[in-house]
Amino acid sequence: MARPSTPKLSPVSIAKAALKLVDGSGEFTIPQLAAALKVRPSSLYNHVGGKGEIVELMRGEAMSAVQVPDSGQGDWREVVRGIAVTYLDSYSRHPRLIPLLTSHTVRDRTTLRVYDALAATLAEAGFGPAERLEAITILDSFVLGSALDAAAPAVVWEADAEASPAFRESLDAGLTVPDRARRTFLAGLEILLAGLDTLKAGDGAR
Repeated sequence: MARPSTPKLSPVSIAKAALKLVDGSGEFTIPQLAAALKVRPSSLYNHVGGKGEIVELMRGEAMSAVQVPDSGQGDWREVVRGIAVTYLDSYSRHPRLIPLLTSHTVRDRTTLRVYDALAATLAEAGFGPAERLEAITILDSFVLGSALDAAAPAVVWEADAEASPAFRESLDAGLTVPDRARRTFLAGLEILLAGLDTLKAGDGAR
């Protein structure tokens, strides 16, 4: 019988199948992934070195949707804002992937290109090396947390009998806002960008 014209397995097909499993249950195993791809587990090891490498492939697949502008294009706030918004959109589609990612060192080149772009943009804006890393870490934490919020139930908090009037009023006013999570993210992003200006002004003096 003739061999198939295209390989049955590839890094992209492995990443997409693993992502589908993680989107469904928050985890995956090599046997589960092999079954989803209709191959033997040993076949996977012809393409990947193990589970950690598959996690990195999933990270790259998710981050491939993040738009990275050319260096020096526009105000640094606009560049960071654009990256953050597409970063959120990407991980909002795969919130269950986030806990897996935090236990693995980032090595995927598709992902590192985003951090490269952020570092270059911040350097051009006058951030020192240490302040760049702080800014990237702050942005990373904010976007990933916001992605989890975007996947949360519509009723994130439910006040009990002991809840204060202030908290109840906040829930009544905020939980009914259409697209609450995204509006909150955009508002928080502007606060974050303003705060990064202060970080840059410190110029390592803290």
